[in-house]
Amino acid sequence: MTNSTEQSNEGKSPLPKWFTIAAALALVWNLLGVMAFIGQMMMTPEMMAELPKAEQELYASVPLWATIAFACAVFGGALGSLALLLKKSLAQPLLIVSLAGVTVQMFHSFVISNSFEVFGPGGAIMPVMVVIIAIALVRLADKAKTNGWLN
Repeated sequence: MTNSTEQSNEGKSPLPKWFTIAAALALVWNLLGVMAFIGQMMMTPEMMAELPKAEQELYASVPLWATIAFACAVFGGALGSLALLLKKSLAQPLLIVSLAGVTVQMFHSFVISNSFEVFGPGGAIMPVMVVIIAIALVRLADKAKTNGWLN
């Protein structure tokens, strides 16, 4: 007969030390995204006027659905990362919402708008990093769920 402690640990592997570090870094990364979103939403006409004309036109042409995708990406990522740090199973669906938001946002940026023309090839580095990290965080949440690190 097993005691309740042994039963509660069945199917769980020990939480590796790197997991908490990765979750904390993910939270910092996504909070930077939240700050970028808030900064973009709070951009005044005076601030907009200081940008090059091509960037002004780019910002002015962003449709509401792309802005909503941006919000889902950063707030879903921040909440999902916080949930990872707190070892909550809600991390997985939140990070999937974030990845979906990132995908829609990048579709707008690189397929519909002319952001590549405005920012050039160097402007693709950060968006590629965003996509890679969003995918990695979903995979981390999947691994955490599979290994029983989330409750």
